[in-house]
Amino acid sequence: MRPITYLRATDTATAVAAVSSDPTSDFLAGGTTEVDLLRQNVLNPRRLVDINELPLTGIEGTPEGGLRIGSLARMSEVAAAPVVRERFPLIAQALELGASAQLRNMASMGGNLLQRVRCSYFRDAHSACNKRDPGSGCSAIDGFSRGHAVLGTSEHCIATHPSDVAVALMALDTRVHTMGPSGERAYDINDFFLLPGDSPHREHPLEHGELITQIEVPPTPLARRSLYLKVRDRESYEFALVSVAAAMSVADGRVVDVRMALGGVATKPWRAERAEDFLIGATIMRDNFAMAARVEMAAARPTRMNAFKVELAQRAIVRALDMLGNGTGSGAGTESGTESGTESGTESGTESGTGSASGSESGSPS
Repeated sequence: MRPITYLRATDTATAVAAVSSDPTSDFLAGGTTEVDLLRQNVLNPRRLVDINELPLTGIEGTPEGGLRIGSLARMSEVAAAPVVRERFPLIAQALELGASAQLRNMASMGGNLLQRVRCSYFRDAHSACNKRDPGSGCSAIDGFSRGHAVLGTSEHCIATHPSDVAVALMALDTRVHTMGPSGERAYDINDFFLLPGDSPHREHPLEHGELITQIEVPPTPLARRSLYLKVRDRESYEFALVSVAAAMSVADGRVVDVRMALGGVATKPWRAERAEDFLIGATIMRDNFAMAARVEMAAARPTRMNAFKVELAQRAIVRALDMLGNGTGSGAGTESGTESGTESGTESGTESGTGSASGSESGSPS
């Protein structure tokens, strides 16, 4: 057993100073899998700085129609907040489709964004993993990769980002505010999550000791007509094989504006910019939705075991857009792996399987 010291911070400046001054220190928020990662020798901090007493729990709407969420607000609290459910239903749905009720009561929003991947090779201290041990290789590329990414991959890593709510936040042009040794910063969410490239161990641009303080969602009127659709092997407590966060504005039978992001298929929450560009001005019809889906997934680079995700993602995109187009959106969507087009997963002959502030199993907490 490795000795670990513990410090409870009572203000943000103290917490940042304590962690940034010691490379062996980490922040502790909800900590819903911190013990797991310690036991698995994935994390090896010598000191944990508890930040749960910091005043970072607020959830408030802005006069302009946006949203501010403190990094220590719990997932369940954000999902239940009336301002979130009214203005950004896709955020509430993504939160409610992640993890279990017990974990959502513990997991923090900031930690959710920083949760580590659920790749079994990353969590096995004896397997080669460039995220855990840079330069050691990626066991997943030639190994069991059914749940891994088909977009944003590199020869060094194909692990899928696990968060549900980060996908919804990606679709909404969210900004992530931090405080660190260099002062306050704000990141566009697309820049906050890094592609693996040749340095998959670096998942965020944060420096050591930099703490997420607030999540800012700008006013997005079309988000009132939005949804989060999650396709998974079982109906609860499971990570996404594919997920779609989408919001759409329609006038005279045509798409006026659309925001869309994908989960379960990429190494980071994936903004579906190609599909968005195709859909602007397009007639509301299934053929156009299908073409937008094909355009977005054209860049996919699957392995033999996860090739089914390409078709599954296309079907999920079409289904989500159909729901928004015909007015049945703004209701949480979930499909188990035996429904809604996931037969592509079984037809491909793949095996069945399950899917820092670090998150918990089954889809998103931290």
